[in-house]
Order: sequence, then C-alpha cells, then structure tokens
Amino acid sequence: MKKLLSAAVVAAMALCGSVQAAEISMAANSTGKNLDFLRKMFGEFEKQTGHKVTLVTMPPSSTEQFAQYRLWLAAGNSDVDVYQTDVIWAPQLAEQFVDLKEAASDVVDQFFPSIIASQTVDGRLVAMPMFTDAPALYYRKDLLEKYGKAVPKTWEELAATAKEIQDKEREAGQKDVWGFVFQANAYEGLTCNALEWIKSSGGGQIVEPDGTISVNNEKAAAALEQAKSWIGTISPPGVLSYQEEESRGVWQTGNAVFMRNWPYAYALGNGADSAVKGKFDVAPLPVAAVGDKPSSTLGGWNLAVSKYSDEQEAAIALVKFLTSADAQKRRAIENSNLPTLQALYDDPDIAAAQPFMPNWKPIFQDAVPRPSAVTKVKYNEVSSRFWGAVHNTLSGSGTAAENLELLEVDLTELMGSSW
Repeated sequence: MKKLLSAAVVAAMALCGSVQAAEISMAANSTGKNLDFLRKMFGEFEKQTGHKVTLVTMPPSSTEQFAQYRLWLAAGNSDVDVYQTDVIWAPQLAEQFVDLKEAASDVVDQFFPSIIASQTVDGRLVAMPMFTDAPALYYRKDLLEKYGKAVPKTWEELAATAKEIQDKEREAGQKDVWGFVFQANAYEGLTCNALEWIKSSGGGQIVEPDGTISVNNEKAAAALEQAKSWIGTISPPGVLSYQEEESRGVWQTGNAVFMRNWPYAYALGNGADSAVKGKFDVAPLPVAAVGDKPSSTLGGWNLAVSKYSDEQEAAIALVKFLTSADAQKRRAIENSNLPTLQALYDDPDIAAAQPFMPNWKPIFQDAVPRPSAVTKVKYNEVSSRFWGAVHNTLSGSGTAAENLELLEVDLTELMGSSW
C-alpha cells in the first residue's frame, strides 16, 4: 500500500515539478471520521514529500462551511491552500480556484465522467473528486424481522411501518424509540431531503434543467404535507433542528427504526461502540408509488486549490494524493465513503469490507442533482429560500401550498431575466 501511495505522490510531484518542501493548509469538514482519516493521510504525505500540512477544521454544516469559504476567497486569503468542496459549489466558486485539468490529465479518465463534469466550469476542472455521495434508507433489519415487516418501498409504507414498530417497542419498554429520523434543520441538508420527497412524488426538482421554476405544484405540496405529518408522530419534534450527526446519534444509540443518511454513517453504525452494530442494512429511499424511481440527492466532496495559494504545486500534489485510487480505497474501507473512481467498485477488498458498497453504485449513478448548474452563482440563494419554505411548512408556519406559492414569487424575482 505504501509503495502504491508513494508512486501516486511521486507522479503528482513530478507532474507539478515540485522539489522544495512547503507548508500548506487544507480546510475540511468535521463530519464523521473525516478529520481523523485526513490527519492520518497527511502524516503519510508529509513523510513522502517533506511538505507540512495543517488542517483547518470546518463545521459539519455545509451551509456554514460555504459561507466561511466565500468570505475567505472574496478577501483573497492565502492562508488556506486546499479546500474540501461540496459537489454543488463548483459553479459558484470556480473563479477562485486553480484549473486542475492539466495536472489531472493522466488520471481524469479513471473517474466517473458525470462527476468530473459536475466539477468542470467553462472548460476548467476546478476540483478533483474525492468521494461521491447519495443517501439511502437505513433500516433496523432485526426489528423488521421481529415484527414480520418488509423494507418499505413507498413513503406511506415507511410511515405505517415506522409507527407500528415504534409503538410496539415503546409498549415493550423502549420509551425512547422513534420511527424515522432525517435532517430537517434549516440548512442545505433540508434541501436535499425535501428534493427527494418532491422528486420521488413527481413534483419536479425545484428549478428544471431548462431554468423553469417548477416547485409550486400540487404534487410537491402533497409531498411536503406528508413529511410534515411525520413530525411528532414517527419523528421527534427535535428533528426540526437535526443535521446529519444528530440523526446519526439517535440512530446509533438504537433509538430509531429508520434513518435517512449518507454512506459515511454505515461504517460508524457498525463500529465497536454502536448499539446497532450488525443489526441494520440499507435500501434505496422510498417513492410516492410502487414503480416510481427513487430520487436520492447527488452529493459528494471534492478538493480544490485556491488561486491565492502561494504553494500551488505542493497543494496540487496533495490533491492528487488524496484523490488517488489507493487513498480512495482506504477511505472506502475505513469510512464507507463511495469512491469516484469506476474501477474501485469491482475491488474485492472493498466489497469484502463494505458489502453494501457495490450495490450503492446504481443509487448514486441515478441520483438527482440539485439545481446548481442551471442557477449558477444564485444557487445558494435558491437553496436557502427553498429550505426556508420547507422548514416553515414542517414547523407549522403556513401550509405547503402557501409556502410554495410564496417561494415561486421569490425565485421568479431572484431569477430576473435569466439565471
């Protein structure tokens, strides 16, 4: 493994022409085991290159992370050389990042073309894909077997099964059990959740690829009203403040029957300290009606090099090291993060360590993108207004129909003559 990693670093440094030791820094989020993994990888990179890497810890909320990035980059901050970026940020931050097309020319064909395309803006590769993401339905297979229930295919089935098992477990003494946990805080994660409810119900995807604002429709309103009905019945009232880690906390202590979350939660759920170790599995998210196509939101994290960096060659070497096949393989095995390299889905070591992962490939390949490509630099405003309307609905401030009508007006004004 070390020989392979060394080869990746040597190749990267040879391409970049870097020979002098440098001090570089990388900003990364604190979700799950991400920081622990990066620290370990930084140590190996430092030994092999002589470069020194400092970790700049970011909050787990992608919304807070993006806001801080935008401030730093707008100010021309040179303190951060490498940024861990969300898949949706490429169009918004492209001008602040180095074009990696030439540096990645020897490996770019190994990545999924759609993921590379998501990080390419006006012909410039602004970030290298580190891992991809698409959420799934986590379910307690032991509880479903105990009560003779099948994995739900529709949202209606999910609610019914969750309520029945929740109530029976509470009657048996498990007073803290809830049926379903997800992410309903007012942030980017709610955009992802609500997009899945609406898209899987035939309500469109907020703004369509041709720029049409489609969110104000009966199917979208019905999907949000359905989700509202979960609050306080199968989902705790506190879910309105949950992000990924709060949801995982309830799930991993054994207090939820179902959970919507990203792949990273799989490895943690099977950790030695987990109350649900060996008791759960994953399936595609539910749909409105049997036969409909599941609509997981496309996620993923990438690495970009700041154009304000004084150590761009060393920074590019770090990016290539962390996105190499060997680094992605280790991340898949240790953190259950989905690789962005096609060949790794046939890797027997990954399949042995994470049996679910090969089956996740079609989930993310069919995943629904958020409308960042069409709304470009306005995406952050689009998303914040969308999640605001959804959060108002879930918390009982106006009906879904009322909130979506107001949202359409807001988005039309934001769009102006064009996106």
